[in-house]
Amino acid sequence: MDSTCNRCHQTVPAESCYCPTCGLPQLVYSSEDASSATPSAAERWTGAAQDAASVEWKPALRLATMLAIPAGLLSCGQSPVWPLSLLWMAAAAAWAVTLYARRQRPGWITMGAGARIGLVTGLLAGWFAFAVSGAALYATRFVFGAGKEFDEPWKAVVAQASQQWQSMSPDPQTAAVFQAISRWLLTPEGRAGTILALLLILEIALLVFAAAGGAIGARLGLRRRPQA
Repeated sequence: MDSTCNRCHQTVPAESCYCPTCGLPQLVYSSEDASSATPSAAERWTGAAQDAASVEWKPALRLATMLAIPAGLLSCGQSPVWPLSLLWMAAAAAWAVTLYARRQRPGWITMGAGARIGLVTGLLAGWFAFAVSGAALYATRFVFGAGKEFDEPWKAVVAQASQQWQSMSPDPQTAAVFQAISRWLLTPEGRAGTILALLLILEIALLVFAAAGGAIGARLGLRRRPQA
C-alpha cells in the first residue's frame, strides 16, 4: 500500500525507503500488525545503510579516472603548479565522491566508502603524474640531449649536503662515511635510488590526502542529505 510523504505530501511507493520527490527517508508504522511492521522497517534501514557503505566500482572507477587525469597533469613535475599537488589530489577525490554519491541511491555514502573511492582516485592520479614526469624526463635527457640541466643542479645539491654533513662531525671516520655516501649519490644507481625513494614518499602523501579528500566529500554529502 502506497503512503504519503510527511514533507512534500507526494505518493511514496510501499517498497521505497525514500520519497522519490524530495528524498526524505520514510519510516512506516502499521498499527494493524505492529509485530511484523517493526522488523520490516529495521530490515529496510539496515539495507539502506549497507548500500551506503558499499561501492559500485564500475561507475566509481569511471569517475575516479575522469578526475584523476587532470589531477595527475597538475601534479606532474613539469606542471607550474605541482607544489599544490596534495591539494589537487584531495580536491579530485572529494569531487569524485560527490559526483558518485549524487548518482547513487540513497544519495549518500559513508565516510569509509568515500575514503576508498578517494584512495583509488589518488592511485590513478599518482600513476598518471609519475608516468608523465618519467616520459618527460626521458625525452629531455635522451631525445633532446639536455641531461646537463639535471646533472649540474644535482651535483650542487650533493656537494652542499656533503659539506654540511662534514661540518656536523669533525671525526675522520664519520667524514669518510659521508664522503662515501656523497660519491654513491653521484652514481647512476644512487641518483635513481634517491629519486625512487622520494617518489615513494610523495606517493604515500598523495594517497593520504586523496583518502582524506574522499572522506571529506562523503561527510559533506551527509550534511546535504535530507533530514527527517
